[in-house]
Amino acid sequence: MTARATWNGETLAESDETIVVEGNHYFPADAVRAGVLADPGDGTPGPTPPGR
Repeated sequence: MTARATWNGETLAESDETIVVEGNHYFPADAVRAGVLADPGDGTPGPTPPGR
């Protein structure tokens, strides 16, 4: 099964090799589209979608 992550209609990541932990899909780094996520710079542990 292919999992897809979208934000405001834009596909951020797509893969059939996600890891599921407590119902959340975690995507391999190479499945995330380049340039669609940015480091929020606020000390949170990962990138967030632009405009969030």
